[in-house]
Amino acid sequence: MKKIIAVSILCCLFHFNSFSQTFQSIERIDAVTGKSTDLKSLISGKAMVLIFHSLGCPYSKMYEKRLIAMRNSYSNKGIRFVLINPESEIDPESQKVLKSYIDDSGLNMNYLIDEEQVLVKQLNITKIPEALIILNTESGLNVVYRGAIDNNPQAESAVSERILERAINQVLRNEEPSPATVRATGCNMKSF
Repeated sequence: MKKIIAVSILCCLFHFNSFSQTFQSIERIDAVTGKSTDLKSLISGKAMVLIFHSLGCPYSKMYEKRLIAMRNSYSNKGIRFVLINPESEIDPESQKVLKSYIDDSGLNMNYLIDEEQVLVKQLNITKIPEALIILNTESGLNVVYRGAIDNNPQAESAVSERILERAINQVLRNEEPSPATVRATGCNMKSF
């Protein structure tokens, strides 16, 4: 019986630790400012919500009003929202299109370009949009949540589980998000 309990405890510890991922900060070009921006520098408060986004993905567009509402609700609580596009190039024309989109859509967030898909590969991103909550720790940037924004991308009125909001609230209470991973729904990530 003691062996079963010990194995169960080890499995739980492995299960808990398998969701946390630490990585070193990386610089990306911000389409809004045109400047190279270090991810770590964007975490000035409690945490950063990094959302993989693409202008060509209809799921990204379905979530935009919800993201604006979340940004408005949580920005004064130390949560920063940042979009990152893994399907755009770093050239003046692409940056102009993204900046114009941010200005016109009301998203009003940093919009980073992951042209070489360094973050996509490092973080094993499979869907757009996929959200991550990242904390700045002594050992680097720590992903404490990854996955879905909510349980219904098509109809906001039919959402019954606001998964990302729950995880953000848990972080604000200094708790580990539970669950730490929820499968995202959206466009398949195109790896180049």
